[in-house]
Amino acid sequence: MTAISSRLAPKTSPKAPRAMTRKRWMIIWLAFIGLSINYLDRSSLSVALPFMGKDFELSATQQGLIFAAFFWAYDFCQLAAGWYVDKVGPRRSFSLAAVWWSIFTMATAAATSFWSLFAARFLLGVGESPAPSTAAKVVATWFPVRERAFATSIWDSGSRVGAVIALPIVTLIVAFTSWHAVFIIIGVAGLIWAAVWWKVYRSPEEHPTADAAEVAYIQDGGARSAANDDEGAAKLPWRALFKYRTILSMMFGFFCLNSAIYFFITFFPSYLVKERGFDLLKLGFFGAIPGICAVLFGWLAGYVADRAVQRGVSVTRVRKTAIAGGLAGGSVIMFAALVPEAWMALALLSVAYSSLTVAATGIWSLPADVAPSSRHVGSIGGLQNFASNLAGIFTPILVGVLVDQTGSFVAPLAVIGAVALIGAANYLFVMGKIEPLKVAEPANV
Repeated sequence: MTAISSRLAPKTSPKAPRAMTRKRWMIIWLAFIGLSINYLDRSSLSVALPFMGKDFELSATQQGLIFAAFFWAYDFCQLAAGWYVDKVGPRRSFSLAAVWWSIFTMATAAATSFWSLFAARFLLGVGESPAPSTAAKVVATWFPVRERAFATSIWDSGSRVGAVIALPIVTLIVAFTSWHAVFIIIGVAGLIWAAVWWKVYRSPEEHPTADAAEVAYIQDGGARSAANDDEGAAKLPWRALFKYRTILSMMFGFFCLNSAIYFFITFFPSYLVKERGFDLLKLGFFGAIPGICAVLFGWLAGYVADRAVQRGVSVTRVRKTAIAGGLAGGSVIMFAALVPEAWMALALLSVAYSSLTVAATGIWSLPADVAPSSRHVGSIGGLQNFASNLAGIFTPILVGVLVDQTGSFVAPLAVIGAVALIGAANYLFVMGKIEPLKVAEPANV
């Protein structure tokens, strides 16, 4: 191992002292709430859209374009968002992002046409872009290596929780009021959370209620901070990250994962309503099952991964097992449209979503695992999230077009399942050892 890698590795793998604060867990659960609201905002339209027919007459292709509008903005802002998170830190980036996305969530209620709805979704995507990289940066800053996977599973599960609660919350609001009220209510929730995050979040060294024992435990366990950075590695230019096979593999692999996951965020409610005949009540109740399973299995996967690292299993083996195995399990989505009964389809979709969540837990641990310095964690998170959300641009359009052309979801789900298998092979055979990227001297390339 190089001197740089040695410096970035944890000094020891101690157990957490009993006599210390646990502020890191409060911080990550607060980030979880933020991501839950973030995904509630982006998922709410997919749930409300089937019941907006009296105001909008949209074909499946037009719906796909509106879903994609969010991802066009969200995705291309990722390249700058990761850099921005590293530049200003999680406190400012998360708070300002939440204010922005909340404003344009509420603006959705004022939409009256295809183009106004398109514009609201596009600007929502801009505001939500810093959130995942910020959360990854929070884990890298606040957690030792031995707790990284479980902490990641907590904030990442916010994406599943947001999508799950969108079903009952949105359907309940629509049933008692109107679809307009949906976007006003959840927009206000985001503004409240932004104020709380701004007041509460600080780095471990600056947090007023984190004691010295907890700060030492975090730093000695391999958390990424400026104090532990190698000076040469910290100077690695952002553009130089593209020269590493590890980074390119992370980008391609995450694209494959999101090709499957974004079906659940976009067309999943419409699939249950149109293909399986679910009414409003069934959609709100049974439609939440795959997401609930995904949340539970994501937490379990993070816990098991951390236990394996604590027992001395290599980070490479732990991460690749979770990621490749999860993607392979997610490929069963291709069979959901073929089974005759709705409960069978729901079971297969639950297996697929849970497996994909296991993979996501490993994938979002990677930026902290491979970053050459703490100043690159957000940037690497932004790069892989940029590539992954190209799937958010293309997948909704592809699904919408294939549904319009074939009249069913068989073809799009078959394509999604095949892409998941390709992603599993990428992580197994293309990505190398998972460790901090080695930086040649001098670092200015």
